[in-house]
Amino acid sequence: MEYTYQTAEEAVKYIKSGQRIFVHGSSATPIHLLKALINRKSELQNVELVSITTLGDGLFDVPDFGKSFFINSLFVSKNVRSIVNGDDGDYIPVFLSEISLLFEKGILPLDVALVHVSPPDKHGFCSLGTSVDVARSAVKHSKHVIAQVNKKMPRTHGDGIIHVSEINTMVYIDEELPEVSYSQKITETTLTIGRYCASLIEDRSALQMGIGAIPDAVLSALTNHKDLGIHTEMFSDGIIPLVEKGIITNKYKKKHRGKIVTGFVLGTRKLFDFIDDNPQVVFLEIDYVNDTKVIRQNPKAVAINSALEIDITGQICSDSIGTYQYSGVGGQMDFMRGAALSDGGKPIIAMTSTTSSGESKIVPFLKQGAGVVTTRAHVHYVVTEYGIAYLFGKNLRQRAIALLQIAHPIHREWLEKEIFMRFGNNS
Repeated sequence: MEYTYQTAEEAVKYIKSGQRIFVHGSSATPIHLLKALINRKSELQNVELVSITTLGDGLFDVPDFGKSFFINSLFVSKNVRSIVNGDDGDYIPVFLSEISLLFEKGILPLDVALVHVSPPDKHGFCSLGTSVDVARSAVKHSKHVIAQVNKKMPRTHGDGIIHVSEINTMVYIDEELPEVSYSQKITETTLTIGRYCASLIEDRSALQMGIGAIPDAVLSALTNHKDLGIHTEMFSDGIIPLVEKGIITNKYKKKHRGKIVTGFVLGTRKLFDFIDDNPQVVFLEIDYVNDTKVIRQNPKAVAINSALEIDITGQICSDSIGTYQYSGVGGQMDFMRGAALSDGGKPIIAMTSTTSSGESKIVPFLKQGAGVVTTRAHVHYVVTEYGIAYLFGKNLRQRAIALLQIAHPIHREWLEKEIFMRFGNNS
């Protein structure tokens, strides 16, 4: 079947001043369309861009960007961080599992969706490829859909299949997807954290892991485990060796047995080739994947997420550095709670004990303006390179002592004094 394609410049002419535009995220960021749209900045005013994580360095770093565009971010990525923390953007605190509701209930009505899809098959169906998450809902609830059709986009199984009749305008390209690799960021410290986390993971567990070097370090420490499953909002290249070695089998999951379940992926071409037309991997909408009542149905659900800062009572800040918006709420709470409710489940916060500049991540008080993403009532395990602190059921003093013991040694004397000042001799 023949389809009509337009150039990116022709396609984005549909976008008018004052409209709200959804932008497909992660490895599916429609960079070709975005460049064409941003090139129209002299013709547009007050165009709002709504997205979760996007990739593309320097994409939005153009003169007078704010005169035409405003970024209303649902999860702050590196390429929009300075904009969101300035005058030309802002951040919406929201659970990843509830973003689709913003579109469906008309809280954030969408005029146009810019998406990135695989070419239509013989039946006219495309795939949202690497990123189904909230994009499926955005397509459904946008008045106009512009698709960047790319032969390099993998065709994935699950909820991301859309018919060309749902697409108003198509632009054909043949370009590599943006890639992210965490393997080079793995250090001896993160490997140590990975081994501690692996010691908490039992055979037949169903895993969720967030973004970064620590999740891949955890995966590298699981080579002696058996029959692991994956039910996660996202994954990267780190799971491929475990699938190839028969360690990830998904045999003992109760939901989607035999399948790797995810909402999106973020990685390299090797990962994109792995998921391409792979019936073992199912991409589902994030409001389902991150639903606690779904997560908890898998026995031994293990959630491993990170933090920017944790206070001595267990409050987790993972989205901001003081008032500076660094990332977002994302799916951390969805999975921390879901794992806690699972039979034999374990919610884990894993982080290095210090920042890159040597400051302690375990602190007496969170920075002024910091956001609490995971409350102290939800935290069970905290892991650093110095060990494991189990906080569930512990009172405030006991929590402080447990966290002191996994803090960096150079900060322990200071923390001990702060704990004494707060809790007295009982600590």
